[in-house]
Order: sequence, then C-alpha cells, then structure tokens
Amino acid sequence: MFGSDTIEFIKAHRGDDVRTLALRAKRYPGVDMREAVVQIEGWQQAREKLPSWAAVDGVVYPPKISMEQCSSELSAKYKATLLCGDRFADMTGGFGIDFSYICRGFNEAFYIERSERLCDIARSNFSLLGLDHAKVMNGNSEDLLASLPQLDWIFVDPARRDGDGRKVVALSDCEPNVVELEEQMLSKAARVLVKCSPMLDITLACRQLNNVTAVHVVAVNNECKELLFLLGRDRVEECAVHCVNILKDEVQEFCYAVTEESLANASYSNGVGKYLYEPNASIQKAGCHNVLSHKFGLDKLHPNSQLYTSDELIASFPGRCFEVIDTIGFSKADIKRVQELKKANITVRNFPDSVQQLRKRLKLADGGDSYIFATTLAQGEKVLVLCKKTG
Repeated sequence: MFGSDTIEFIKAHRGDDVRTLALRAKRYPGVDMREAVVQIEGWQQAREKLPSWAAVDGVVYPPKISMEQCSSELSAKYKATLLCGDRFADMTGGFGIDFSYICRGFNEAFYIERSERLCDIARSNFSLLGLDHAKVMNGNSEDLLASLPQLDWIFVDPARRDGDGRKVVALSDCEPNVVELEEQMLSKAARVLVKCSPMLDITLACRQLNNVTAVHVVAVNNECKELLFLLGRDRVEECAVHCVNILKDEVQEFCYAVTEESLANASYSNGVGKYLYEPNASIQKAGCHNVLSHKFGLDKLHPNSQLYTSDELIASFPGRCFEVIDTIGFSKADIKRVQELKKANITVRNFPDSVQQLRKRLKLADGGDSYIFATTLAQGEKVLVLCKKTG
C-alpha cells in the first residue's frame, strides 16, 4: 500500500513526534510524509487503545478521526461476547475494530463501508489478522442490505456527525437512520445490535425503537463509552439493562429489568456508616439507583447524592468501595484537621462547591491515599467523608 522508503521510515520513526516529522518532510524526498505521519500517529494511538493490533507489523491505520471514533479493544471484545452464529453483517464497517472481533464468532461475515479508502485498509488488515472469511463490500449499507443473504445478526454503529461535521446524538440524526431502518434490518436478520453515543437518552431511544430486548451500558475504566441496544423479532415483556464497567483486572456487571427501578424503594441512612460506595459510570448513566440500593441492601445518603453506605462490607458492589475514617463538618477545627492531610482525592456529589473550589478552600493538593467525598446527607447536612480504599 506504501512505497518501501515510506514503510522503512514509518518503522524507524514510530516513536517520534509527528508534528516534528511533518516539518522535516523536505529532508526525506522519497517518503510520502503525509501518509507516514498518519500511520505513525495511528500506531501511537493503537498502543493504548488497540494493543493487539499495534503488535502486528503491517497494520494500516486510517486518518485521525477514524481512530478517535473506533472502539477500544476492550469494548470490542465485550461486544463479541454478545454475538455469535452462522452469518453476520456490519453495516458501518469503519476502521473495522468491532467487526474484527465480532466476526470471529461467525462462519460468514460481511463488512460494509461506503468509503473506498477504508475498504482498502480493511482488506489489507483482515488478511494480516487471519480473517479470511471476511467479505469486504464497498457501498451504501441501505442499498446493499437487500442483496445480502439471511443473517443471524446485524451490527450497526451510525455515524454521529452531520454533513457539516458537527456531532449529533439523537438516533434520527445519525446516519444511517436506524429508526427508519429497524423493520428492514429485522426482516434480514433475527437480531440487530445498535451501538450509540453514551450521551443518548436511554428511555427516549427505547421509545423510538420498537423492538428493544436488552440494553448494555458499557464503561471502560469507569468512563461510559457506548450504549448498545439489542433488537429482536420477538417482543419481550421486560427489557433487561446490563451495566458493565470493564477494568484492567475485572469486569463489574449489574443487571436489572427496567420496571424494577420504578418499583424499588431505596432506604436512606441517618448518617454515614463504616463503608461508603460510589457506583461506577455505567450505573450512573443507567440511573438504576433505587434498585441498586434494594438489591445490595445499602442505604442511600440522599436522593440526589447517589452514594451509599453500610456497616458491613459489600465487596461485590459494582463501583468503588471505601472504608470511612470519619465524617466531619466545616468548623475551623474540622478544616484544619483536613488540611493536615496535605493532599487527597476529592469527589463532589450533591454539594454546592466544585472540586476546584473545595480544593482551594481546604488547601489540598491532588493525589495520595486519602479520599474525601463532599456531599449532602438526607437531613440536608453538608459533610466531608474522609475515606481510604478497601482491599
């Protein structure tokens, strides 16, 4: 795909600053510097985001925007656990990260992408990755869908930018418009997985889509990355919501039925117990705070704080667990005592000050082994909860 001089240059300068290389283009007349910079920058991003791909020599990377928009290796592997069967089609192939992991669970796999450049990249990369059963199709997915055989699964990740390059969130504003295509996709495949922005309103999306059977809220390292809507031909009485936080050493999962949240009654604490709990980002996005309190037998500190407490440690809690050292107010003696810590990790929940304002007020640097949660209790009292991580 590139000349030999460009290939050797890319290998020799993979760790270099791409801006500096671009300024030195005239020194290397035999090198396609524009392409070399794209490849070097892509590899540098892949080291963190896609380590398995970065370890393969010869992988071709797309322009920066495609690298930013593609899934991480961790989230792609998670999606691959949800899909398997005989035939599968990815209607929005892109760089092909999701496709490359999902297709391993199928005998026949169709990658559809309207960008000819991305199709060329996909053919090259899939060959290197040993995905010989992948069929690359260049064209508009809506047009090509009818020509496909019957499928077990369709995967679609609608583009979340309009014609002017501005970000959009609503399903109807993305391309392709999965709301309009829903019935057509389900006539071709028994099940469909739709990947959406983490900013999307889950309740609204479930109203717009008629055949949602399950929702997966996926976070990676406690940052919500994507929403996955599973569509099926058979209606279900209860839509299940799976909250997933993928960490380096574990995967935190919490599942509940949509109606459970509205029916569950949370209990509230009169104070802070021996342990404090902070739900992970996937649960925060899903908003399942009452059912979380009910299922784990935890008391909430306040209806709007989304922090929980107990006197017995619940090690399986899907989030961060802390041992409470003390709960204090804002007297001069209290503030002086906190200042003796010198530094601490500060979190603000349902509290009037921002982290920056509170850090300045307490004169604390960031970091260390101490944790402070500034929050409001059920009775309206503003407090600082001093903690350390459990385990």
